[in-house]
Amino acid sequence: MASHTVPSLWPAPSSSVPHQAVPHQAVPHQAVAPRAVPRQVVPGPMVPGLAHAPTAGARAEAPTVPAHMLPQRTPAQLLTIARDGLVEAARTGPDGLRYAAAHLAALRAAAAVLAARARPAPAGRRSRVTSVWSLLVLVAPDFGEWANYFALGAAKRAAAEAGIPRVVSPREADDLLRAAEQFVAVVESSLGLVYQPRLAA
Repeated sequence: MASHTVPSLWPAPSSSVPHQAVPHQAVPHQAVAPRAVPRQVVPGPMVPGLAHAPTAGARAEAPTVPAHMLPQRTPAQLLTIARDGLVEAARTGPDGLRYAAAHLAALRAAAAVLAARARPAPAGRRSRVTSVWSLLVLVAPDFGEWANYFALGAAKRAAAEAGIPRVVSPREADDLLRAAEQFVAVVESSLGLVYQPRLAA
C-alpha cells in the first residue's frame, strides 16, 4: 500500500468553480464506504483562520503526530481545497485521473481533521506512522472506517497517477467520487464548518 505524507496535500487548487453535490447513489462494489451520519453544522461561512480554536486544555490533551506530518494550513483552508478538488474530479474525464483527484480531495479533508484535533509530537520522538490515513485513525477514531476505506484505494490512486492504463474502472472512479463527497461533508459537519463556494471573477 502506498504511503501518502502531508506535504503532498499543499498544491494550489486548480479549480474555483462552485461545487455541485453529486447525488448519493450505491456504495462501492468492492469496498463499502462508511455510512455518513448527519451531524449538526454550525451556520456561517468557511473563512480561513476562523475555524473553532480548541481551548488550551483541549490542545494539551490532543493526540500528538510527527511535526512534519501536521498540516500548516487551517482546517477551513484544507476543506476549501478539498471541495475544489471534488469539483475538479467531477469534471475530469479519464477514470484514473477522476479517481486520483477524488482520493486526493478526501486526503485533504483527512488533513483538516489532523489540523483541528492533533498537536506536534515533542522533539526527538520518532514515529513509524507515515500515512495520513493511519494518523487519522489514531487522532480521530470516529473516522476509522473512513480511513480504512480510503487507505484501501491509496495503491490504485498511485497507479493511476503513474499513468498505468485501465487500473481503475469507470464504476470505481464514480464510486470513490461519491464516497469522497460524503466524507468531506462529514468532516465539515464534525468540525463545525460550512462550505460556501467562491464566486468566479
